[in-house]
Amino acid sequence: MQLQDILYSQGFGTRRVCCGLIQQGHVRVWPAGCPDVDGIECLDPLQSFEPLDLWFSVNGERWPFQEHAYILMHKPTGTECSHKPAVHPSIYTLLPPPLRQRPGRGAISGVQAVGRLDQDTTGMLVLSDDGQFIHKTTSPKKKVPKVYKVTTKHEIRPEQVRQLVEGVLLHDESVRIAAAECKQTASHVLELTLTQGKFHQVKRMVAAVGNRVEQLHRFRIGVLELPEDLGPGQWRWLQAEEIDALTQSP
Repeated sequence: MQLQDILYSQGFGTRRVCCGLIQQGHVRVWPAGCPDVDGIECLDPLQSFEPLDLWFSVNGERWPFQEHAYILMHKPTGTECSHKPAVHPSIYTLLPPPLRQRPGRGAISGVQAVGRLDQDTTGMLVLSDDGQFIHKTTSPKKKVPKVYKVTTKHEIRPEQVRQLVEGVLLHDESVRIAAAECKQTASHVLELTLTQGKFHQVKRMVAAVGNRVEQLHRFRIGVLELPEDLGPGQWRWLQAEEIDALTQSP
């Protein structure tokens, strides 16, 4: 794969821009097994490299070649999962430009949130530019469990926990919606597991049993938990085994 095409596929601009970065000496390359800690200087945009296990740097910042991007983010409060936010900053501003500019099909470019969280909801968020992966992990048929820590305004009563598991009828819904699992962990805290993805579902379900959500935090998707060392606003690449775990859930 030509070096200019490698940079273009990873979101570093048009092929002309990538060509210029290379010719001006801003790019170094570490092919698989490269023993040189300083990498290889390459000034030829047309020079070919095997992209598998390849690393490269642009202006001193190192990047792994990724055919598709799979990102884990700890979403902070006061951010919107939209490229065109209405009021609050977009989560995409927390990502470096290459992840936002990776070429995609049609007008869509960059990584996309795999299911959204409300602006005041925090926690685990997955992003990708792999359409098949997004479909597999969001399809209702897969029933991927998502686990939330729910802090309520009023003290939780045992019958409210029971109602959430048995199912509640939400406004504009014709059938009852039930939590896959619900357990009370403190006087005002629930651990709620859902396999659906209805609009404002947790808040509406808790309201339907006579309480109110004060704080909402998602800490698990499928078998994956939000790492304790990933702070609000931070992101990292998902590992291959984590990607497999998400697509194979439940």
